[in-house]
Parts: sequence; structure tokens; C-alpha cells
Amino acid sequence: MNQTADIKRKRGRPPKTENADFRDTRETLITVGLSVLTEKGYSSTGIDEILRKAGVPKGSFYHYFDNKEAFGRILIEAYGRYFARKFDRWFEDRALTPLQRLEAFVEDAKTGMARFEYRRGCLIGNLGQEMTALPEGFRVLLQDVFTDWECRTAGVLREAQQAGEISKDLKCDQMAHFFWIGWEGAVLRAKLDQSPEPLDRFAQGFLSLLRGS
Repeated sequence: MNQTADIKRKRGRPPKTENADFRDTRETLITVGLSVLTEKGYSSTGIDEILRKAGVPKGSFYHYFDNKEAFGRILIEAYGRYFARKFDRWFEDRALTPLQRLEAFVEDAKTGMARFEYRRGCLIGNLGQEMTALPEGFRVLLQDVFTDWECRTAGVLREAQQAGEISKDLKCDQMAHFFWIGWEGAVLRAKLDQSPEPLDRFAQGFLSLLRGS
């Protein structure tokens, strides 16, 4: 063994090895970061607050992430994956009709907002509202997440067409885009009103539009 090389490896800050402790602490920081940013936003959240809530020693943040911008990028990607799992759970439930799956997603979202007393909204929507104060690189990441959500929603709407729940003349991609524009506004209003009513009103209006009633 090369003792000189071994000594060099031991000096300075520990390497960012993917051992269990490193992964666990990193995941804790991501989880806490998601909860704080979903409530307060990116610009109003400091790294020290996240470290304190995560129980991670001050000053060790840069052992796990290069900087706050890199951390923000990882949070956007993590939140996108989190919602993708939600969509898989509801949108692929063959025990429900396609429109019932969309309704189940709405009910799940309402339950989640009520659980946190309407303090938290949608991280992607929140960051979109902050865009002028955020790193420009976040723009494409946020757009990519919305595009993924819209594609998944359009897929459910096409299934609804095949099942005869909605008209075959509807343009599913456009309707999915419309859903997410309106839904994000409803989430914002639900936080403001501290009530599920905006979510209910939008969902009912959207479903009525789909059904032509």
C-alpha cells in the first residue's frame, strides 16, 4: 500500500463518499429542505435554518451540497419525483375510472394541505412565483416538472376519452395544460383562505368542463 497516498487521503475535509451515514444525512437535509421551502420559499430560507431543523452541525452543509443553488436544484428534482409517485398511485389505479382517478388526486391534495393547516402549497408553483429572484437555471427545471405533470394528466384524459367519460373532440394536451395553470392558482388561494374551497371549486369547474355539463 502507498502510505504517502493514504496519508494524503486522511488530511483535510472527509471525502464525499456514498456511505450509509452520508446518504442518510443528505436525505434528511433534502426532506427538511422540501418541507421548509414548500412553506417559506427559496429566497426566505437560509441554510442555517435547514441545518438546525435537520439536527445537522452548522458548517457541514457544503460536505453534502456544493452550494444553495445546487441544493435547490436537487429539491426541485426530488419534489418532481415525489409527485410522480403520487400520480402513479392515483392515475394507475384501474379500480377507478379515469376521471375518478383525477378526483382521487384532488382529494389527496386537499388532505395534504389540511394536514399542514394550509401553510404549505406546491413547491414548484411557489418557486415559479419567485422566479425573478431565483437562479435562471431553475426556470428549465420547473418547466420540465410541469411538463411531466401535464403529460401524465393528459394520459388520464385520453383514457377518459376511450372510456366514453369525456368527448373525443377535447384536446387532452391543452386541457391538461389548463388544469395545471388553474390548479396552481387554486392551491395559492387555498393557502390564502386557509380553506379547501378554492380547490373544490376549481376541480368541480374543470370536471364540468370536461363532461360538457
